[in-house]
Amino acid sequence: MLSLSELKSLLATPQKIVITTHHKPDGDAMGSSLGLYAYLIQRGHHVKVITPTDYPYFLHWLPNNADVIIYTEEKEKSEQYVAEAALVFCLDFNTLSRINELGEVIRNSSAYKVMIDHHLDPEDFDDYRHWSINACAAAQLVYDFIVNELEEGEMMNKDIATCLYTGIMTDSGSFRFASATSEVYRIGADLIDAGAEHWRIHQLVYDNATENRLRFLGNCLTNKLEIIRELNTAIISVTAEELKRFEIVTGDTEGIVNYALSINGIKLAAFIIERTDKVKLSLRSTGDFPANEICKKYFNGGGHRNAAGGYSEKNLEDTISYFKSILPEYKTQLLQ
Repeated sequence: MLSLSELKSLLATPQKIVITTHHKPDGDAMGSSLGLYAYLIQRGHHVKVITPTDYPYFLHWLPNNADVIIYTEEKEKSEQYVAEAALVFCLDFNTLSRINELGEVIRNSSAYKVMIDHHLDPEDFDDYRHWSINACAAAQLVYDFIVNELEEGEMMNKDIATCLYTGIMTDSGSFRFASATSEVYRIGADLIDAGAEHWRIHQLVYDNATENRLRFLGNCLTNKLEIIRELNTAIISVTAEELKRFEIVTGDTEGIVNYALSINGIKLAAFIIERTDKVKLSLRSTGDFPANEICKKYFNGGGHRNAAGGYSEKNLEDTISYFKSILPEYKTQLLQ
């Protein structure tokens, strides 16, 4: 493992660096990646941000987004950058399977791997780790890495602040989740002081929907929402045909599960989507209910206690039935 002093020594001179994040990146993934990118290029490093897949259109406004390389669209170029890199920063994930094919490329790289993450059960592929499950977002840890570990808070500029604020805002549910501690609010204030326009960021992320997305949301809530009152659970399921009919693109399904969770008395919400290769599940819960346990135990996934995901090899109908069959096991917790 690299020590902090060794990492600082490496970063003291210009290096070729790759930053990557998880499959289908969200606001925290892109905010932390582009925030770290803005810091490193300010330090004179040669940096490439490579995402395993595409990501939502409502994040394309982020500073330096035009410099992002999507691995599935530019594999050869991406692999060349990884091969030449002295350092690879892995943000908002801790298992190489979370970055699909790119995972083995990075595993086989001779570069030092730096993990900055807040998820449970990290895989031991990294050489330096800045990790805490108590952080509300990877962007919070990137802030801490720059300001406290590298002791370079004076480098914080508007681009870095904008990106990191976006990551913290999206992963903390606009600062309303329990993970948004007083420390997180202080970091948010510091980022605003550094130039993050909090009102504009919120507008660009949350008030930027397409017509198709709104019509799709209406269909989900009117026609696809199922309430299981005796178990305080809500399910929204979506077929591949519906995704096609509403011309759904990456990012359009994000956050829909939270509408189900917002219903009075609901403790567990599931959003189950029929994709081309498998059925995907997103679970959200309130209080101490372990959504991550269900995903890890039954759906090849994991995540945080109140926000987790996984997948099923069964068809959509069978996946829904299987999910429902699991719920009685958690009846006591669901009714607390």
